[in-house]
Amino acid sequence: MALRQERPLGAVFSDLFTQFTDLLRNESDLARTEFSEKISQLGFGLTLVIVGAVLLMPALVILLEAAVAALQNSGFQAPAAALIVGGITLVIGLILMLIGASRVRPSKLVPQRTIDQIQQDASVAKQNVRADNGYQRAA
Repeated sequence: MALRQERPLGAVFSDLFTQFTDLLRNESDLARTEFSEKISQLGFGLTLVIVGAVLLMPALVILLEAAVAALQNSGFQAPAAALIVGGITLVIGLILMLIGASRVRPSKLVPQRTIDQIQQDASVAKQNVRADNGYQRAA
């Protein structure tokens, strides 16, 4: 026959409170670290996008002017060449904008590891409460 551990109710609540505060502290540290990582990633990414855009704009204007000139040299009139190059550039720009917008959705910035850890901790806490109910407590 297995011996059951007898613990006073005060000790059970004391242990529960200590474990709960430790758990909250650890989850808070994990969330703070993960949020910090996400903010750093976002800041670095935005910096690169801004610098890239500043450098690409003059290059793009020059290349588009060259494309219009090339179409004019191949027999197109200036307005038609400008419309062709402008239309193609518009379509490409819209596609790139939609792809970029899908990558900066708020759902991409959710601290998923923290959420998973909290759910796992809640599950373990429920199991521990069930296990504690099996002990006989001394009054």
